Amino acid sequence: MKMRVSAVQYHLHTIRSFEEFAQQCEHYVKTAQEYGSEFVLFPEFFTTQLLSIGSEQGTRLTINELPGFTEQYLNLFQNFALETGMHIIGGTHVIAREGKLYNVAHMFYPDGRIVEQAKLHITPTEVNEWNMSSGEDFRVFDTEKGRIALLTCYDIEFPEIVRMAKAKGADVIFVPSCTDDRHGFHRVRYTSHARAIENQVYVVLTGTVGALPTVDFMRANFGQAAIITPNDIPFPPRGLQAEGELNDDMIVTADLDLELLYEVRERGSVTTWRDRRTDLYPDWEKAEKI
Repeated sequence: MKMRVSAVQYHLHTIRSFEEFAQQCEHYVKTAQEYGSEFVLFPEFFTTQLLSIGSEQGTRLTINELPGFTEQYLNLFQNFALETGMHIIGGTHVIAREGKLYNVAHMFYPDGRIVEQAKLHITPTEVNEWNMSSGEDFRVFDTEKGRIALLTCYDIEFPEIVRMAKAKGADVIFVPSCTDDRHGFHRVRYTSHARAIENQVYVVLTGTVGALPTVDFMRANFGQAAIITPNDIPFPPRGLQAEGELNDDMIVTADLDLELLYEVRERGSVTTWRDRRTDLYPDWEKAEKI
């Protein structure tokens, strides 16, 4: 089983209307469609670009007003998925529930279904500056091409949650990300490689590029998409199926062969998933059956 994936290095810049946002998103979606992609991944917090529109009074919008765009965002990406027949992971969008803000990844199915996964681990900036709340549950999602998980940025830095994803049967982890400097970027990038090696899964990662001068905490972005594999024959030696150019506006596309994952789990140079010492630490496969 193979699946073609595209990861968008989304360029943030000031816009004047929702229509401009929609046109930029459509450009990336149609480009991925022209490449024959079946899954396309947008980055974390890319919808903060909508805050640069400002209010009708000419004042700046804050993160608390981003949920006001939720209905338009959902309709836009649902239509993209219906029109193109692709699975679209629409990055993350901030939603409001019961007086709390959540940073939520959305996947739009070709048949119109929408599923959500709230970010589970919240950074100090998200807590202190944006009063963001963490998600309370974790799911994996079935598609016609296989089972996947959606883990947002900081989430990938925690090995336990990816162990759980693999125990639940996920073979591909999609990671929308947003980092503002080299330190944050490399934390997410290095741990994505670690999770791919530990669990013998693919990790599809992307981030924002560009700048939003009028949006607090989105003024700087440092990003690069990467499609990451285990480090074993028959995969590339560096564990990279493809990667973008740092901080460029572009799309990265590659084919993922799920059969190769099953092969290395049985007969690889290392068999990290099979060789877990579950006598010494939790066996998440058993935990999931309880």
